[in-house]
Amino acid sequence: MFKEMGRTSQAVLVILSVLRTVKAFEMEIIPAERTVAQIGDTLILTCNTTGCASPIFSWRTQMDSPLEGKVINHKTHSTLTMNPVRVVNSRSYLCTVICETAEKERKEKSVKVELYSFPSDPIIEISPSLVAGEPATVICKIPDVYPSDHLEVLLKKDEHILHEKDFFQDESITTETKIVTYTFHPVAEDTGKEITCVARLPIANMDFEPKERSSSLKLNANFGPQNTAITASPGNSLMEGDSLNLTCVTQSNPPAQIVWSKYLAEESIQHLTRNNVLSIPHVHFNDSGLYICEVINLVTNKTEKATVDIIIQGAPVITKLSIEPSTTVREGENVSIQCSAESNPPPKIILRRKSDNANMGPYSARSILLPSVMFQNGGDYECVAENKFGNRKSEITLNVKSRLEEPDQMIPLIIAFSSVAAVAVPAVAILIYVSRQAKINGSYSLVKALRLKV
Repeated sequence: MFKEMGRTSQAVLVILSVLRTVKAFEMEIIPAERTVAQIGDTLILTCNTTGCASPIFSWRTQMDSPLEGKVINHKTHSTLTMNPVRVVNSRSYLCTVICETAEKERKEKSVKVELYSFPSDPIIEISPSLVAGEPATVICKIPDVYPSDHLEVLLKKDEHILHEKDFFQDESITTETKIVTYTFHPVAEDTGKEITCVARLPIANMDFEPKERSSSLKLNANFGPQNTAITASPGNSLMEGDSLNLTCVTQSNPPAQIVWSKYLAEESIQHLTRNNVLSIPHVHFNDSGLYICEVINLVTNKTEKATVDIIIQGAPVITKLSIEPSTTVREGENVSIQCSAESNPPPKIILRRKSDNANMGPYSARSILLPSVMFQNGGDYECVAENKFGNRKSEITLNVKSRLEEPDQMIPLIIAFSSVAAVAVPAVAILIYVSRQAKINGSYSLVKALRLKV
């Protein structure tokens, strides 16, 4: 009896041992229960089994819609691949496994696929080119968003919020590019600041990153010219011979073109240079005047002007001392003596003959007329120009000749005298010779004497 009990115990142990080595039929689906996928990506669902030598797999959707994917069965697992994932793949998928055993076991599990699309950063555009004070429109595009009824968009200038928009009422059932626009008036101070578009897709209980994307665009607002001014160095009142630098400064984007000009007379302007600095190494009195800096922004098509009045002072400079018609004249001619000088303040000009030191003209006289000039009017003449900064002198000589010394009367006299001399000299020589011969011979014959001479 005890032997039979022992044999029974051994059999039970063997059965228990066999049961321990044979695994029970199980299955799992990966990912389990739910998964999140981005539209356009590739998604693979896997159904695994254990404890079954030859499982039979099948896939279906919860509502028996088309799978929209590719199934591949392997020995102990099966895959459902969706490449690319599309909006129609947003549903629950069931994997069913039948294990061919005595009991023909059947198991089934499902996974819910949740989709989103937020593939890239926003795109910012500004139309048209920014001009300070004129309206400009910021356009922010958020490409291929899904589901768009969760989308929130912010437009910011630096940290200041310009505009907010959400799409909570949107009923789109596919990916769409959403656009947000905002019109504002830029100012000059906006140059260098950033316009930022922030897009958010905060879907609760959906694990994906990023849920916020942003893009920025640096502003470049065209403006001006404005606040144009001229600085004069060392100042706008100088002494003759000093150096002068005029600098034109303005605010403009893009940089303005600069043209210098100077008023010469009413409605008359002389153009000087196109640089922002006008340099005159040694100023002269005629450099005094009103200087104009005109700045032009070709983009904004705007101009602005600034002016500065330059005053050049100093001792006089004699610019002209002349005698007309010539420094050498005949008696009786009309003679004009002219003296010009320039300075600031205006000079006092005195014309005089040095020999008698007498003034020959009033204050500021520019010319003196000597009608029917006489011999005694000749001599050195002096021009004196003076102001509070000093004086300058210059001299010129007036030469007289009498009428008898005139070339057209002397020339005939010289010719006549030369002709007479040419005849008289040989005749006198002959007479002297004949006279000497007569003294020697006691008498003379003119014919014989001439023959002997020949």
